[in-house]
Amino acid sequence: MEMRKKTPNIQRRTLNVESRQAFTLIELLVVITIIAILMGLLFPAFQGVQNQAKKAQAKNDLAQIVTAVNAYYTEYGKYPVVTDDTPIANTADLFYTLRAIASGNANASDAANPRKIVFLEVPDAKNQNQPRSGIKTSDGQWYDPWGTSYKIAIDGNYDSAAANPYGSTGGAGSDPVRAGVISWSLGKDKQFGKNGKFTGSDDVISWQ
Repeated sequence: MEMRKKTPNIQRRTLNVESRQAFTLIELLVVITIIAILMGLLFPAFQGVQNQAKKAQAKNDLAQIVTAVNAYYTEYGKYPVVTDDTPIANTADLFYTLRAIASGNANASDAANPRKIVFLEVPDAKNQNQPRSGIKTSDGQWYDPWGTSYKIAIDGNYDSAAANPYGSTGGAGSDPVRAGVISWSLGKDKQFGKNGKFTGSDDVISWQ
């Protein structure tokens, strides 16, 4: 008889211990709220780090473009495209030439790079509909990490200077860059400079 009386007491104690160990609905909601607040605080910091990584990648891409054009000049004694010192409107033929790919207008790369020297290697963008960090195969242009094609200007008149798109007066004719080729990215906002100038913008440039 005594054993039968004690057994229910043991079962009740076990149930009480289990109920104390489980989360209540309020406690679960509090935990979820804390996690949401922490994520809200960390997300801007994560975005900042991600944007800095994209800027570093863009800077590296620009350096590759400048190096490739200068290497072409060393090899052939001229620049790969005919230009008037202003930004190249369509960079596709330039990249076809530097990549030694027979494409573009009338196989322009064959004529401009007859030795088939690969001066530049660029992967195709993974998403061709919204290209980033690679070549869009349908237009041959190289897109930056934010989805805008890189801009390039070459010293077409061979005076050892390229027109500065961010000149002090906001025009390309002022403050020339003492370089044979320059390249730049419009950055995260995909807008040229800030009030026509580089200062205060998120653009990435090759000559600084």
